[in-house]
Amino acid sequence: MIHALAILSTALLFGGMTLYSFGFAAFVFNALPAPTAGATLRRAFPWFYAFVIATSAMAALFWWPNDPGAALIMLAVTVSTGLVRQLLMPAINRATDAGQRKRFKWLHGLSVLVTLSHIAGAGWLLATLA
Repeated sequence: MIHALAILSTALLFGGMTLYSFGFAAFVFNALPAPTAGATLRRAFPWFYAFVIATSAMAALFWWPNDPGAALIMLAVTVSTGLVRQLLMPAINRATDAGQRKRFKWLHGLSVLVTLSHIAGAGWLLATLA
């Protein structure tokens, strides 16, 4: 049962991150004017990161008894997402507010790489089960 919960929580994490990153964010920018889209995403990102932190922590707990390596991958997602939420996201917002486009692009690119690595880690865990 615990193994099934580990798989399901990892699948929820993978699906949620993928949908948010490639579905919701793209939809918001296509459906709303750029200033409104940016403000909407700024309000949504803390919730996205909270989802990733909670889901990856849950997955880590479920993986631990059967696969400590998988648990460590999920724990790395939890910790790095906490850092992104508390440090990187505010820095991105400050750069946006200050009109520092070059700094924004660099910091945003870093956040995208972190998220893609999280998606890849969760996807790899799921793919190794296939």
